Amino acid sequence: MCGIFGVVGNCNALGAVLRGLAALEYRGYDSAGLAWQAGGQMHVARTAGRVADLAALLPPGATASCAIGHTRWATHGAPCERNAHPHCDASGRVAVVHNGIIENHMALRRELESQGIPFSSDTDTEVVAHLIGRAYRGDLAAAVAAILPLLDGSFALAIMAADAPDLIVAARRGSPLAVGVGDGCLVLASDAVPILHHTRRVVFLEDEQMATLVPQAARFFSSGREITPQCQVISWSAEAAQKGGYEHFMLKEIYEQPSVLENLIRRRVRMPEKPDLPPQIAIEEADIGLEFFRRVTRIVLIGQGTAYHACMIGRNMLERVTRLPAYAEYAADFRYRDPILDPSVLVIAVTQSGETADTLGGVRVARAAGCKVLAVVNAVGSSIAREADGVFYLHCGPEIGVASTKAFTAMIAGLYLLALRIGQMREAIGIEEQRRRIADVIGVGPRLQSILAGAERIKQVADKYQTATNFLFLGRGTGWPLAMEGALKLKEVSYIHAEGYDAAEMKHGPIALVDENMPVLFIALQGRRYEKIRSNIAEVKARQGRIIAIASHDDKEIGNVAEDVIRIRAESGIMNSICCALPLQLLAYYMAVARGCDVDKPKNLAKSVTVE
Repeated sequence: MCGIFGVVGNCNALGAVLRGLAALEYRGYDSAGLAWQAGGQMHVARTAGRVADLAALLPPGATASCAIGHTRWATHGAPCERNAHPHCDASGRVAVVHNGIIENHMALRRELESQGIPFSSDTDTEVVAHLIGRAYRGDLAAAVAAILPLLDGSFALAIMAADAPDLIVAARRGSPLAVGVGDGCLVLASDAVPILHHTRRVVFLEDEQMATLVPQAARFFSSGREITPQCQVISWSAEAAQKGGYEHFMLKEIYEQPSVLENLIRRRVRMPEKPDLPPQIAIEEADIGLEFFRRVTRIVLIGQGTAYHACMIGRNMLERVTRLPAYAEYAADFRYRDPILDPSVLVIAVTQSGETADTLGGVRVARAAGCKVLAVVNAVGSSIAREADGVFYLHCGPEIGVASTKAFTAMIAGLYLLALRIGQMREAIGIEEQRRRIADVIGVGPRLQSILAGAERIKQVADKYQTATNFLFLGRGTGWPLAMEGALKLKEVSYIHAEGYDAAEMKHGPIALVDENMPVLFIALQGRRYEKIRSNIAEVKARQGRIIAIASHDDKEIGNVAEDVIRIRAESGIMNSICCALPLQLLAYYMAVARGCDVDKPKNLAKSVTVE
């Protein structure tokens, strides 16, 4: 949540910050602002709304070699100009941008106000600017280091002072922050996406670390001592974070899914030519050895939102091929519930960004209990990837659309491959079954292509129901988390109230909502639960509900009961989950477009939830 971008060095700092903030706008877009030094003074421009409005506020011909900027997702204080970042101290010398939440800001504010220090915003961030201003005696880094112990909560900070030219001081606790090391230009950002316009060489700050950036050099500190951090090279390019001719990032990322899965399989799987040999599945096991996987007694998957829905599907996969009990947990509940854990439990943390605050908290709870933690994550070098004992990178490339699409299906495929690998190590699955299941994964890509080729049919359904005010999604088995995910996508981007349930729960309450105005989407593929789903459909039809079905391509009966049918080739068992996800994503997308919604920047949402 919220985006920080700063630059210092041989470049047009103001233009670079504006471009960097535009690339970070998916993290927050309630307001935007930037600060720069010129003539020994601090200059600040801020606006409510989007980054595009910020450029018009800059004085004609303004230039700088050092600047920091921010795009905000409001927490404390309404989204408006006075609450936009940067915030300054009372003297106007010090400017601060901040991601995170200062939990003790009210107590700090009362203390500062008692000393006669005036406040001009409702934010928690302003206390940081005043504290630094109070401590500043010509050494900005020392002033920042002095006030950090006073702050409770999470923060990523970028700070400048008017009389410290070409210097940015950065600090991190809980919220992500990265430094890009380029030739003659150093950049600071909340994630790697905007850094790639300048360099692929990135240092990700750890908790409680600071950095100072001046032209040509960055220095890093931990506990007051200078350190030499690891510099990572990001594999994907800046072009990967562009729309590439698509109207929206969400649509682009939906259409990228076949290639994402192909890339994942290419990186992770090798099929030996001899049929009596097992497939080789690669995972970065790091500190998790074979013996541990053989003595695991239980698997717990943790995630939030879309990642949690992937965990629910992954639970079924893991139990099926490892024969271990597996449980899917909301990370926010898991971390505070005092869960029963011991060193024989494997915890799998699932997250696109690797920075989700509750999932990171769950990882720390698990590690404190002696559990091994595997991270299934997309963002290389992210906090959860660094703190886990092992990591399974999804290698999706940047996902810019706030509503996750390609990362969700990659999570499902990744968890399936991970389950197969654990099943191999535990000798719980035979070679023939391993090869058959890998073939199922390999076959998903072409099936997704055929669904995309029929996207016009899904658009027609979306146009038909675009005026709906409520929606139900129902499924059984893995269709249940898919129903939840379908409802979430529709809520996120179209603002239609939607709920997803296990269809078995329908008679326990949701059926009371069904009438002639209620669209009800069923995930109704043929299989062992098909007759149960058909019974649920009949119950909705008897109450005049408007039925949409995602059905098997050869189901000849479903058209007799469903008003609209979206067909897929249901051939690959549990991998059907990925094929069902695609029409759900397209349905939400086309309905949002038809309703005139801002698909890539849905209101009140941010891409990465880095605060609780």
